[in-house]
Amino acid sequence: MLTAIVLISAEVDRIPEVAEAVTAIDGVTEVYSVTGDTDLIAMIRVREYDQFHEVIAGKVNKVDGVLDTYTHIAFRAYSKHDLESAFNLGLD
Repeated sequence: MLTAIVLISAEVDRIPEVAEAVTAIDGVTEVYSVTGDTDLIAMIRVREYDQFHEVIAGKVNKVDGVLDTYTHIAFRAYSKHDLESAFNLGLD
């Protein structure tokens, strides 16, 4: 499974509607409303790299109220379990 993190800038008065519309897109697994320079963060999970274009450029960017997106494609995922194993000193 391939993962992308998409930062979404949205029209301020449409953030809830944009979040709901983005959540309804196939390939979008989560949408978070956040503080800071961006309004929403969407997690995109697909099987093939070509699907990122379909989901992000073809659908997310076309949602009414989306002003801009900035995409980060994940190379590797680290879970809490992975990090604990990597730093385990055998002291358990």
